[in-house]
Amino acid sequence: MSSLVGLDVGTTGVKALAVSPEGEVLARIEEAYPLSMPQPGWAEQDPEDWWRATESALADLAVADIAGIGLTGQMHGLVVLDERERVLRPAILWNDQRTAAECAEIEERLGLRRLVELTGNRALPGFTAPKLLWLRRHEPEVYERIAHVLLPKDYVRLRLTGERWIDASDASGTLLFDVARRRWSEEVLAALEIPSKWLPPVLESPAVAGHTSDGVPVAAGAGDQAAGALGVGVDRPGPLSVVLGTSGVVFAALPAFAANPEGRLHSFCHAVPDGWHAMGVMLAAAGSLGWLRDVVAPGESFETLTAEAEPWPAGAEGLVFLPYLTGERTPHADPDARAAFVGLSLRHDRGAIVRAVLEGVAFGLRDALELLKELGVEPQAGRASGGGARSDLWLRIVASVLGVPLERVAVEEGAAYGAALLGGVAAGVFADVHEAVAACVRVRDRIEPEPAWADTYAHEYQRFRALYPALRPLEEP
Repeated sequence: MSSLVGLDVGTTGVKALAVSPEGEVLARIEEAYPLSMPQPGWAEQDPEDWWRATESALADLAVADIAGIGLTGQMHGLVVLDERERVLRPAILWNDQRTAAECAEIEERLGLRRLVELTGNRALPGFTAPKLLWLRRHEPEVYERIAHVLLPKDYVRLRLTGERWIDASDASGTLLFDVARRRWSEEVLAALEIPSKWLPPVLESPAVAGHTSDGVPVAAGAGDQAAGALGVGVDRPGPLSVVLGTSGVVFAALPAFAANPEGRLHSFCHAVPDGWHAMGVMLAAAGSLGWLRDVVAPGESFETLTAEAEPWPAGAEGLVFLPYLTGERTPHADPDARAAFVGLSLRHDRGAIVRAVLEGVAFGLRDALELLKELGVEPQAGRASGGGARSDLWLRIVASVLGVPLERVAVEEGAAYGAALLGGVAAGVFADVHEAVAACVRVRDRIEPEPAWADTYAHEYQRFRALYPALRPLEEP
């Protein structure tokens, strides 16, 4: 049986997934690698670790007759190479926070409104462009030797095929890309004084972007969120992708480019030719529940905790959780925002606190959905994924807060699954991305909103929205 392979170059390891043309998972291998944090707020990795892990994963996958390979992975990471394509320094990752000054400089040079018009985003420390400016200021000897700039999955492609390419969805996360026109932005590059010759040529996600030494076509691929959306069937406007991972995402495919003028959403090219998407990102979704478990119930399972929350009514008798444990992106773009519990009483036990966390995360996702609605998104359903989506209670809460039913798909393999579908298009197994999704993605079950909770959550959401502006002044040093 021919197989389609998806490679996901993640933050903690690479995942290799072999999928049949009918969507069945044939094999799965994960290989870990380390994360370096040489200073507080910094996050780096050795690109050679990605390649070694990829080689090992492909060897251990042990599937014959690979028809095509698709790539995905962590977005925004900066890989700089010299003229002989040698790595100049460790890659600076998406979660690195060293570039606040450079972000301010970018928004000052271009103006926030113009930056969002061109790139679909405001300048955030995770993006690629601020990292280049940081290198220019702090490591000029490295900056002067740069000949090529790549993102993480595209460095793996270079080692796999010997070719330098990038796809439009991943390029959208560099802050150097004209997202509406799907090409590098000459205006942004000129304003930031970054040479365009450093950047790889851009392809659409399912296009062939090189071949392995065995002649297997390798798709251009996609950033992890776009590939993950394909993996749950969000290939066109209609259902949302709702991710309850460590971070939380509400993702909507768009019929045309649109952006929030203040940059409170991310607007990127989708992994579908001539498609776009916008998404809101909260930094601590399932991560909030993980934090609570580690603090008050170490060793307990998430199932035990959520079972304790089940008896509590919607709204947890007025207890509200603000889920800003590591700052927040959507809707506040505030790295210094902090979490809080408000409304605690003697009646509240551990189950009530868990319920408040589940609801607080749902309210954070609702913030993202409200911004998406301003762009014209009219969701009829959401496709839920991530570790938190295993909890029926949490999905009932999220569905009720968002006001849309949530569906789970039969195969929950994240971005690697979407990458495998792109590999299938590149190989000619599918005519296009839509055919790949139709052939492979199937809905497993559906969670409806609870009508009895609607009024309570409408009221509690307004209380939730009032908390950030009320508490933020108290968090100043």
